[in-house]
Amino acid sequence: MKANRTISAELLDNKDAFTGDFYNKFTLRTADAPLELTPEISKDYLFPTFYGDVSCAIGIFLCDYEKAKRLLPSKDMEPVKMPGGRALVTFSCYEYKNVLGVAPYNEIAMTIPMQVKPGFNPPLLPLLMEGMFPKFGYHVFHMPVTSLENQIRGLKIWGLPKVVDDISIEVIDGVSSTKATDEAGNDYFSLRVPTSGKAQTFNVNSNLYSMLDGEMKQSETSFSGTFNVTKNLARLWKKDVSEGDVALTLGSGPFADKLKQLNIDPVPFQTRYCASMSACFDLPNQDFEL
Repeated sequence: MKANRTISAELLDNKDAFTGDFYNKFTLRTADAPLELTPEISKDYLFPTFYGDVSCAIGIFLCDYEKAKRLLPSKDMEPVKMPGGRALVTFSCYEYKNVLGVAPYNEIAMTIPMQVKPGFNPPLLPLLMEGMFPKFGYHVFHMPVTSLENQIRGLKIWGLPKVVDDISIEVIDGVSSTKATDEAGNDYFSLRVPTSGKAQTFNVNSNLYSMLDGEMKQSETSFSGTFNVTKNLARLWKKDVSEGDVALTLGSGPFADKLKQLNIDPVPFQTRYCASMSACFDLPNQDFEL
């Protein structure tokens, strides 16, 4: 999908597209004030933002722990530890085909699984037992989107580091391929995720941590869908790379350079694919305290 830098003056009237048990759990409301998108256009969005018929391809990779830690904007944030001095980085590629009040767009969330002020930070467990680690979540360090409107929303409401790029997502011969191209024409990110795997149903509520005007924000993201999951636990001890196993390719440009600094293993630790899921993302939690 090519970048869309046009902002409509009106909200999309599509509330009736979001029905069923997943969406019925939430009570829609507006923010304290409309969001100014341009000097001429302000919109009074409903929250949480609903997403319907979302395709999602996720690649989870091992990377250097200390370098991941340097990307976190607060000393109170700690990456989830993995064996061998490593952390995890996740790339979640979305086709938002239906969005409450907003035109469809593509997005890539590049995140580091982390905890806030962890008194206990054992390897891997926070990922496996989220309920026991209430301040576990994800920090987004880079977030390309194909929509200028959603870049502005992300920056002003949550402090998310969104940039407007071209993002192509296509499924060919059982592989979901995502490519991000920056404004200068650099193909800087490419991810290949198999659409096959062991079926696993997820009904997840997670925390997303961001920084807005110098303050840490916690926002809840929720999704429900059946994913085809492929696990590769051998990457914990194997470091050899064969061409056929490479899922992540980093090209050129400043964003590629930023990703290369993480020393990411190009062979995934895990992949997940869902052709159609339901999701939502809420306003920052006003009761959050460090």
